[in-house]
Amino acid sequence: MASYLVCLTTAGGVPLFTRTADDLKPLPFPVIGSLNGVHMFGSSHDVTLQSTVTEDAKIVWRVFHDSVTLIAIAQNDDADDCHYSNLLNLVFNAMVLLVGIEEVINMKNVEKFKKEIKVCYNLVDRILGIKGSWGFCQLTNAVEIIAAPENAVLQNFLDAFTEAAESVYGCLFIDGKVAVATKKWWSLSANELVLLSLLLSSLTPCTSRDIPVYLPDSHPTVPHRLMTFQLTRGIEVCVICGPLPSLTELEPEILRFWKPSYDSLRSVLKLSSRNFPTNLALDHNTLGFLLINKETNRCLCSISPTFNGGHPDETLSPSQRKEVLMSFYKRMVGTFFSSVVPGSESGPSEFSHQAMESYITTETHKCYAMMSGPHQLFMIYGEGIPTYAMRSITQKTLSLLTKDRNISV
Repeated sequence: MASYLVCLTTAGGVPLFTRTADDLKPLPFPVIGSLNGVHMFGSSHDVTLQSTVTEDAKIVWRVFHDSVTLIAIAQNDDADDCHYSNLLNLVFNAMVLLVGIEEVINMKNVEKFKKEIKVCYNLVDRILGIKGSWGFCQLTNAVEIIAAPENAVLQNFLDAFTEAAESVYGCLFIDGKVAVATKKWWSLSANELVLLSLLLSSLTPCTSRDIPVYLPDSHPTVPHRLMTFQLTRGIEVCVICGPLPSLTELEPEILRFWKPSYDSLRSVLKLSSRNFPTNLALDHNTLGFLLINKETNRCLCSISPTFNGGHPDETLSPSQRKEVLMSFYKRMVGTFFSSVVPGSESGPSEFSHQAMESYITTETHKCYAMMSGPHQLFMIYGEGIPTYAMRSITQKTLSLLTKDRNISV
């Protein structure tokens, strides 16, 4: 989503780090100085410069705690500024997650801080989509889940394991998505849920880890221990603990607690490209969907809903469907719909009424968006579907997804 990210000290404009997309040259220092200089000039005249656009680019500024200034430069896609502001908010909180709020806002030694903040680079790149695929959770500010019939059984295994780990925060992470989690894990803020998911997906695979983390909203000054254990390839169980137990004490318990669940885990992993139960049949025109619950901070998406067969319209590849779905979401939220993304309510509030549905049509596909209570559903259809039929099919799909007992969004 972002081509460049620049992090500087607010007081002196000293560059702390920059992140650049792989196929682009780094920004020259004079350009960085100019971008920061124009923002500082505005501040000295009581003007807050938030964003600006050129013919093909958008630049967004954000200052945090009068300590850190973040500047993002991205291709101008006419999306509302709330999406870029949310992106910068995640980047700042990623720094807090791994080094603590005190270190970020009270930099006593800038050169020392530059070295300490390097631990955040992989997570920041994951948030920006600079390295690896761009995900739905950092776009929607809601954690991605995988809904499977086996989740009810796996919940029992997780609860037993977290109790043995003397923790109330536990999560089963499958192919980059949350399968099940404890009640306390789900009680974390949207920022924390998203950042923890992104952190886990940004780390190099290994059998076990013990990482100090600060929860940006709950405990930004007190470090906790995030322990992860790989159950099989693509599946990790995670717990957030205090000083005890140690990693070496908990590692031998993995086999005892999780070996009986192996078949269930493999079944859920096979579902990861579809993300919802195979016995739930959607309309054959459906190319993909994104379902969001604004109250639970969870989202369910699928770009391969026809899991057991081909689709009559293959004009869009799975990667193209994902790109279309993301683009459609960004155009709707902040313009017509509000969501859990901070600032997304400002655009819709300018209308005399609240929009509940919207759609677009193109030569290759059609999209439909619908709001109902806490749920928002964004659908992609093949171009062959009659425009008049999209509303009723979207309503039916929303009902199927929200009423199925195996889907807890």
